[in-house]
Amino acid sequence: MSRGVREIFSRKRWTAALFALSLGGTSPVVMAAPTPDTDLVVQAREAWVKRDRKRLATLADTARSQSHPLAGWVDYFELNARLAEVRQPEMDAFYARYAGSYVEDRLRNDWLLELGRRRDWANFRRDHASYQMRDDREVACYALLADHLAGTKVAPEAARAAWFAQKDGDDGCNQLATAMVDAGAFKHDTLWARARNAAEQSRPRAARQAVALLNDKVVEQQFAALQDNAGRYLTRVARSAPRPFAELTALALARVAANDPDQAGSLLREKWSRLPDDLQAWVWVQVGRQQALRLQDGAVAAYERAEKLAPDLTWTDEALAWAARAALRAKSPTLALRSIERMSPNEQRDPAWVYWKARATRLQGDQAAARAQLTALATGSPGATLNFFGRLAAEEIALPTPLPPAPAPLTADERRAARSHAGLARALQLIDLGLRNEGVREWNFSLRGMNDRALLAAAQEACDREVWDRCINTSERTKAEIDIAQRYPLPHRAELQREAQAAGVDAAYVYGLIRQESRFVLDARSHVGAAGLMQVMPATARWTARKVGLDYSAERMHDRDFNLRIGTQYLKLVLDRFDGAQALAAAAYNAGPGRPARWRDGPVLDAAIWAENIPFNETRDYVRKVLIGGAVYAQVMGLPATSLRERLGTSVGPAGARGGDVSDVPPAAAGEAKS
Repeated sequence: MSRGVREIFSRKRWTAALFALSLGGTSPVVMAAPTPDTDLVVQAREAWVKRDRKRLATLADTARSQSHPLAGWVDYFELNARLAEVRQPEMDAFYARYAGSYVEDRLRNDWLLELGRRRDWANFRRDHASYQMRDDREVACYALLADHLAGTKVAPEAARAAWFAQKDGDDGCNQLATAMVDAGAFKHDTLWARARNAAEQSRPRAARQAVALLNDKVVEQQFAALQDNAGRYLTRVARSAPRPFAELTALALARVAANDPDQAGSLLREKWSRLPDDLQAWVWVQVGRQQALRLQDGAVAAYERAEKLAPDLTWTDEALAWAARAALRAKSPTLALRSIERMSPNEQRDPAWVYWKARATRLQGDQAAARAQLTALATGSPGATLNFFGRLAAEEIALPTPLPPAPAPLTADERRAARSHAGLARALQLIDLGLRNEGVREWNFSLRGMNDRALLAAAQEACDREVWDRCINTSERTKAEIDIAQRYPLPHRAELQREAQAAGVDAAYVYGLIRQESRFVLDARSHVGAAGLMQVMPATARWTARKVGLDYSAERMHDRDFNLRIGTQYLKLVLDRFDGAQALAAAAYNAGPGRPARWRDGPVLDAAIWAENIPFNETRDYVRKVLIGGAVYAQVMGLPATSLRERLGTSVGPAGARGGDVSDVPPAAAGEAKS
């Protein structure tokens, strides 16, 4: 809970109010006496982690006897801990007790996985019909398998899509693929395609399962050998024919490319040019992707080789995205356009690729078509210019970028409906008890099917309670009605502006960064120890404190004002090292300063193209959101207008062209790039 709310309510009184809401009350006013055992669900989760089944059974009995508003969660932990022994009648009783709730569907998801492992297809099909979330890939595979075994015709394309979407080698998708092979629906070309797809995604277990379905022990043994040492396999064992051995050689070359794409390219040209054209092309795609990730100039040539060898080869969206990025970096609009136009329809609709398609179209000389595409991107929805690419598009064609008008005020009935929503109340209570992960899942489940007005009312409940991440994320779901005050709130404004001014950094930029880092959750903590609003790592906080003359202790990082002071001072140091470049500083904050310092090596690039070529997906998205956040916050705060393009910059190039030495600067936050 935020500091402001803690100053108004004690923990027990606040929790008591939420208990009333979760039981159907409509008023958030403080109750006269606290509800007993408010932390019972916390105890249950701790017992669940320890798999203390005796303790869980006692806690579940207590929760039910008290009609505890979170009894469903206690029951969930207790049943989940012994799921392998549960029988269907007990599950049915649980469903009846908590019908329509998140825990009902969460446990149903777990039970469907258990039924799949038991091969209990009758109960699986019955339970699956009531499954709401439908977001578990393994359950999706089990569902198709259950239909197939029941005699329902399963389209091979649907089974293939489910299998290929599998993140790694789980039982459900492997069993589905096995059944499709036995039925003759999956031929060897599909199995090899899956092995290549899994290899491209660095999913070795899934690739191994696909190869095992070929039912060829020699091939399986050779695959294990190339997985163990691809270089040795290529030197001693690999062959370019017959087809199974050519496939294995291609997989070995792809493994080499993952570590040294130049070496893989040399091997292809000098030794393996007799591989079938489609396999050569696939390996060149892997070479190109790895070179593009390393920002190497040879990526475009590798992609063009692949196109020439096998024009009809299907590429993954990820490979096409990196082909487009490499082409933009190399000022090759033709390849960029071809790559974007070969993406899946969903991917092509992404604002990023709409924007880059327009830019490439313009570079080819079709100014009218490019302007039409940019106009559609900038005006296609009420909140179009709250998107990084929508605003860039608007600025490029000189369209205004005003904030969306405020929606009509929420009515008393709309507020009452949100306050009396049991799922939302349970979620807020879980978050208040420190069970943020469970609370967020309960909250998001409760939002299903809500229209814009209901979402705005739910968001306002979170805003009023200063649960800022739910406030922002819920409001961002609306389509036609946009409440900027919810999407871009201004908590801790006086303190943030004071620290930003003292550090000499733009307060709107700091707001954009905090909105992305912690969503204003004061006690946010990453898995590697980054703490507080600005998510600063302990070692970085110590380094910054020494640099700027502050007394540091780990405990002080949980103090709002000190956290803001350390974070803004660090941000100023990084901005100075990068000569004030906000895009580079944001990338440094997320991925560590050394990486963007290396990423700027090479030719001087348009800053938008440089940002698009950031090799880490998380950091690329982070930079976009921090910069658009800064631009929007400047408008919200009434600060002097600064365009997104000004924040992004015009160009990025080597250190001599922009920025200084960052070799001694540690990373600030804890993005995936540093894990």
